[in-house]
Amino acid sequence: MNESAAPDLRSLAILGHASAGKTMLGEAMLSCSDRLSRLGSIAAGTTVSDYHTSEREHGISVHCSLLHTEWAGRKLNLLDCPGRSDFMAEGLGALRVCDSALIVINAAQGLGIGTDAAWDYCTHFGLPKAIVVNALDKAHVDFDAVLADARKHFGRNVFPLTIPLNTGPGFSQVLDVMRNEVTVYKPGAAGGYTEQPAGALAERVLALHRELIEYVAESNDRLMERFFEKGLLAEDELRAGLHQAIQRQVLVPLFAVSAETNVGVARLLDFIAKYGSSPLDRAEVPAQDAGGLPGVVPLDHPEPVAFVFKTMNEPGVGELSLFRVFAGTVRTGDELLNSTRGGTERLGQIYVLNGHERTPVGRLCAGDLGAVVKLRHTHTGDTLCSPRFQVSLPKVDYPRPNIHAALKLRSKGEEDKLALGLATLHLEDPTFHYRVDEELHQTIVSGQGEIHLQVIVERLARRFGVKVTLEEPAIPYRETVRGRAESRYRHKKQTGGAGQFAEVWMRIEPAARDHGVEFTDSLVGNNVDRVFVPSVEKGVATACREGVLAGYRVTDVRVDFFDGKTHPVDSKDIAFQMAGYHAFKESFLAASPCLLEPIFSVSVTVPEDCVGAVLGDLSARRGHVVGVETDGHFQIIRARVPQKELHRYSTAVRSLTGGRGRHAEQFDHYAELPAEVAQWVIADRAARGNTQAAN
Repeated sequence: MNESAAPDLRSLAILGHASAGKTMLGEAMLSCSDRLSRLGSIAAGTTVSDYHTSEREHGISVHCSLLHTEWAGRKLNLLDCPGRSDFMAEGLGALRVCDSALIVINAAQGLGIGTDAAWDYCTHFGLPKAIVVNALDKAHVDFDAVLADARKHFGRNVFPLTIPLNTGPGFSQVLDVMRNEVTVYKPGAAGGYTEQPAGALAERVLALHRELIEYVAESNDRLMERFFEKGLLAEDELRAGLHQAIQRQVLVPLFAVSAETNVGVARLLDFIAKYGSSPLDRAEVPAQDAGGLPGVVPLDHPEPVAFVFKTMNEPGVGELSLFRVFAGTVRTGDELLNSTRGGTERLGQIYVLNGHERTPVGRLCAGDLGAVVKLRHTHTGDTLCSPRFQVSLPKVDYPRPNIHAALKLRSKGEEDKLALGLATLHLEDPTFHYRVDEELHQTIVSGQGEIHLQVIVERLARRFGVKVTLEEPAIPYRETVRGRAESRYRHKKQTGGAGQFAEVWMRIEPAARDHGVEFTDSLVGNNVDRVFVPSVEKGVATACREGVLAGYRVTDVRVDFFDGKTHPVDSKDIAFQMAGYHAFKESFLAASPCLLEPIFSVSVTVPEDCVGAVLGDLSARRGHVVGVETDGHFQIIRARVPQKELHRYSTAVRSLTGGRGRHAEQFDHYAELPAEVAQWVIADRAARGNTQAAN
């Protein structure tokens, strides 16, 4: 069933904290539906989803992988998303094109910060959610504690539709609230099961079933009236209202499974097929028309509209573009407009995917997901549409980078290859940024974590043949003054012919912070021809750009050229540039100079039990804590920290919190560098300058 009508499509993202078991859940779903003959293994690198070299090398999911299967007459598109925060943004692209989400919780680990992030992302996109409590076959798991924690954090409307009966090794029995019976799974991880009467559990399951009816009744005024009249709903009314209750998130269903042993997954698939979201639940999506005005794209519009949510390079294939069809039908050979970048694209062969396995199809209908190879100018976040229906779908708002490093080429002469590689990787992965810093003479790369940048380095070597190392970025310190000073500098040069003469009297004083350099003149009389004022300003600008104290740019200084002298023959532009340059340096050194350092605003989200450790670490980094606020069972610490102290800070946060914390950072202001640190910076700068001169 590669071509499916919208009512028969189920596109869902699988999200959650790292190591929750998302990839194995997708694997179990494929196995249940006979897409696999046997389950793969994360350790062995044999899962369908984690097939890229970087995923097998690191043993983690790096990419969002597209899977598809069939169950109960429905086509399921599954997007297995990485759980590590380095690659969590992959989930944002997935949520942009899905109709619902499964949030996976490892029963042995409980809720993590990735669980919280996944929930927030789903809420942001307005998607209905279901929770899957996984790994119930592990020793010492407590399902009731996980359920209670989920309800405490996400609301009382989190409701278990299946309950495990024999958790731990050998887990095989699930109480099914919808069917009022016990499901017993067969050994062998094939997903087969038998059904038994609830027996001694009948009273418990009946109470849960009645509670479920109450949730469903709350989602619909008509059902609520019938519930109050009769005290119950007929079974057909319950099942008809369940879909609507989930769409409105009056009910967040929770399922108990073990993906590795394929227990509970079949009933989860049944639920998705019967009650899950289809494209009809998002029959209109916001867009902009050709003139930039807001509008919508209806699902039933005849002209095709598709959104590219991921691009990646596949060995032996080239660039692969993953997309969702939001309207119309796309066919192999169609010529579509790229409304994001301009120009047209002719679609080559269209595929549906199961990891690296590609199955060619002739067309895809509205609501479906697929892939196409070798588009020329189309990248992540672009819209493809019919020239007769020109619209642009909104791009995903990705998080800001929180780690930065400088790239150093191992071999000279590969600058062009490096530039091509960096540009290509940014187009594929919008969470990866780079820039060439002319001030620091470094190429700075930025990403979502240390492993994210390491994977970028590996891709540069593997795909573009460019080997680089990561170094700590230089810090863009600034120089300024704390006091006032004057100087009188005479530039005089006689070389046998025409000479050079200029005398500049200059006064400097501090300016307001972040004010830059303000140059003025207060000349009176005829001592200096005003034609030389721009020359003096050029000299001052050169000195400010080069730095005076330690070779860093000068800022927050007010400069006044108030007098001087000229020579009727030897005074010229270059002479006053030189005089202005040296006059500024002399006055600067006499005005109590100091260094400024960039300060970043930092927010660190951590579990409550990690607050003390993070506060202590921030103090050791010369951080100033602004406040601590509560967000559910997480605490958000807000602080201002010098940029110098933030190198590899994302790694430190993960270490301090056992992988449960994350941080965001943004430049805030410049502040004076403590004297003892400034002395070290000046000495280090001088030493490096001497080393470069010697080389």
